[in-house]
Amino acid sequence: MSYSGPHPDRHDPYGHPEPRRSRLRRPLTVATAALVPVALLGWLAFEKLGGSGGDGGANGTPGAGAAPGVLSSPATGPTGTDTSPAGPGAPLAGKVVVIDPGHNLTNYRHTADIDRKVDIGTNRKECDTTGTSTNAGYSEARFTLDVAHRLRALLEKQGATVKLTQDGDRPFGPCVDERARIGNAAHADAAVSIHADGSAEGNRGFHVILPGEVRGGAADTRAIVAPSRKLGEDIEGDFEQATGSSPSNYIGDGTGLVTRKDLGGLNLSTVPKVFIECGNMRDTKDAALLTSGAWRQKAAQGISEGIVSFLRG
Repeated sequence: MSYSGPHPDRHDPYGHPEPRRSRLRRPLTVATAALVPVALLGWLAFEKLGGSGGDGGANGTPGAGAAPGVLSSPATGPTGTDTSPAGPGAPLAGKVVVIDPGHNLTNYRHTADIDRKVDIGTNRKECDTTGTSTNAGYSEARFTLDVAHRLRALLEKQGATVKLTQDGDRPFGPCVDERARIGNAAHADAAVSIHADGSAEGNRGFHVILPGEVRGGAADTRAIVAPSRKLGEDIEGDFEQATGSSPSNYIGDGTGLVTRKDLGGLNLSTVPKVFIECGNMRDTKDAALLTSGAWRQKAAQGISEGIVSFLRG
């Protein structure tokens, strides 16, 4: 199943509509010509004083060579906020955070690969899945990667070293066991897997999934159960406050917290780790939130604040 989104305007790779021609074009042309020398003098003065060499727009708009939704300037975040690397005195300096954007943009092209069973300690499970999507076709994989990018910018601004398990840079996966190994190998102080649910219409809200106590094969979560719960509780509270969303009305008994023992990404983790299902893509009202860039920024902010709360004790 293809998860391609709405087709952009064919004249603009970023989907912005072609501007209409103004009836004032001729008078404006004359005025513009008169202003050119003034603008040129201003530009020369700016360059002499050491102007910015960034290629991002004023509000984080991608430069000419950037893909839609990808920031072309490292100092500009998804909403145009400053995300320049923080100094050594930043709150999360020295901390490592692993962000795991659920699924993969092109998993659906590699069903044989992602259907392959991998060892999750207690049993064997599919390498990965395609994920879900809204009824209009906005995929979970697109959602998770977008939130991951926003979250990375926020955490790096706090001084954290941030690693992603995938960045749309591989044909499929990684498999759930590899996702866990990436966090383990990074010796992450916290790891968060970002998802969105695919439940029935009317089922709304978010929930954070915590690892249960599992011991079998390569899985042994005993050391991470307690810190993972603390991480999950911090994210749950800050996510609710930042987004205004309520905890799930269909799982977790209204707490926004669910414990599971069947997820390889949690079972095989040796570092504090949780999953967050940010909402239900199949519910019309939740889908309206999940497809909003402004809301996704709030979601990233809530997750970031929860991680900061956890890491600062």
